[in-house]
Amino acid sequence: MPRADPTTRADPATLHWASTAVRHVARVTNMLVAARRFRIVGGDRREAAVLHHLLTGLGARPADAADGTAVDQLWCLGTPDESAAAVETATTDRARGATLLVVDAGRHVPAVDEDAAGPTTLARPGVLGVPMLSDDVFLVSTGRDAEDDPAAAARIRWARRSMPVSRAVADELRQGGLLRGTRIGVSLFLEPKTAVLSLLLRDAGAEVVVYAHADETDDAVAAVLRAAGVPVHASSTATVAEQRALALAMLDTRPHVLVDDGSHVVRLVHQERPDLLPTMLGAAEETTSGLRPLRVLAARGQLGIPVVAVNDARTKTFFDNRYGTGQSTVFATLDLVDALDPAVRPELTGGAAVVAGFGHVGEGVALVLRALGFRVTVAETDPVRALQALFAGYAVAPLTEAVHAADLVVSATGVPDTVSVAVLRACAPDAVVSVAGGVDQEVAVDEAVAAGAVRTPVGRKVERLALPDGPAVLLLDGGGCINITAAEGNPIEIMDLSFAAQLGAVRMLVERGDELDRAVVPIDSAVDEATARVALAVFGAVAAPPGGTAAPSGGRTDGPGALAAQAVGLAAQPVDREPDVRTRRFGDPT
Repeated sequence: MPRADPTTRADPATLHWASTAVRHVARVTNMLVAARRFRIVGGDRREAAVLHHLLTGLGARPADAADGTAVDQLWCLGTPDESAAAVETATTDRARGATLLVVDAGRHVPAVDEDAAGPTTLARPGVLGVPMLSDDVFLVSTGRDAEDDPAAAARIRWARRSMPVSRAVADELRQGGLLRGTRIGVSLFLEPKTAVLSLLLRDAGAEVVVYAHADETDDAVAAVLRAAGVPVHASSTATVAEQRALALAMLDTRPHVLVDDGSHVVRLVHQERPDLLPTMLGAAEETTSGLRPLRVLAARGQLGIPVVAVNDARTKTFFDNRYGTGQSTVFATLDLVDALDPAVRPELTGGAAVVAGFGHVGEGVALVLRALGFRVTVAETDPVRALQALFAGYAVAPLTEAVHAADLVVSATGVPDTVSVAVLRACAPDAVVSVAGGVDQEVAVDEAVAAGAVRTPVGRKVERLALPDGPAVLLLDGGGCINITAAEGNPIEIMDLSFAAQLGAVRMLVERGDELDRAVVPIDSAVDEATARVALAVFGAVAAPPGGTAAPSGGRTDGPGALAAQAVGLAAQPVDREPDVRTRRFGDPT
């Protein structure tokens, strides 16, 4: 007989504890849950079972202590003595550069004695390095809030150490000297991972200039880039007019290649600086919503440069959209709700959720919600995708019907007016409404206000949107892209894959941009294959070689295999650490 799902019988408090613990680790590390090997040490068997089921539901891989398999995350629930023995075992014979997170997830009291580990360093807010154990062992306590200090330099270093795939690709570009003399305009969410990409491009020989929208700018990260000599045209306080001026200032540096997110800058150069188009090699676009208008321009014969569809790379779409956006959107949503005052905070644990759209983003959002114990209904207008959702085990219903009893509504379509006024009127009172990787007005806020809706702030990035002839819902960040505007974006390992694809697109444009059609062009399949093989090596797995023939042992190898070996080597290289030394105990207030 199949074993019952422990989350179906878990009391809400235990399920909420496990969810909160996993989200805390993801928030302070900005790392992915899926694909990581984990082991749970000690603690109440029921709590351990719920945590185990949650982690595996999110795609993490359990490691048997008896088989000696190395782990990426050691979740400590029991006594400090149990944890100390497990940490000693887990740190033995580890490959250099392989990060081990020791998580003190003690529910009521600390499960790890920090003092026994010796002095610690602040690797990034909420993450402590343990140099006496290893340069690659880090401590996270789910019972302690992260420091308020933005520590941008530390966060950039932390991101860099977890981006070996991008580092390997960039190092290959550097060695080949391909980017020397090429000016690259980067227009992405400006946070630590983007800073790493910008610095990798610079170190590979490119001249880099950066722009970002105000609500996608981390000013502390921008300051670090400026101090490193990278021009940054961005400010979190810029008005709409000032943002436009900043974007134009970036374009006035006359970049040869644009790396864009949402195609805002690509469209702007067509509208305001068309004289630059003949001097440009092209652009790389990494979002579904950004490619849509560019394909319209291409169909009209109005696209003046080739645009590489990085979003369509399998190593981007299958991972960034599904696992990255799925995790970061749901976690950011629940973190905002949990932070509300108890008087207005709805109880979502074990509740009903609706996902609008079942593309790759919707798939990921639904997967994460189900892992966290939600009953998930999918609303999808494409009958084939709706059938996919049904086969994946979700209920399927029209959106206006599905939201009647939903505690949480997540739009994952990237289409304006998905959550229309009619849908808002159909929502259950106090339903939480959130948007995953969306576009402007994906929730029809302007139309709702025109219909008499009243907006009242009730917490950080949360407002009550009350229609005069309908219920009041809790709208997150005005319908903005919640994983970007309220969190640190997608996990580092996911963006490592996406940025490796971006680097592959840049290589395409520099090598043969003049030969490409003035259209949206697919990324080379070789980029996908090489990126995936490198990532498999980093995650400790190996794919069958092309043609099913094993690579020869010894001697020199070229291509994806050599790049994979290079990535593993780069992962083992030491990364500068924050010199700040701490001697706190787990669980102590900061």
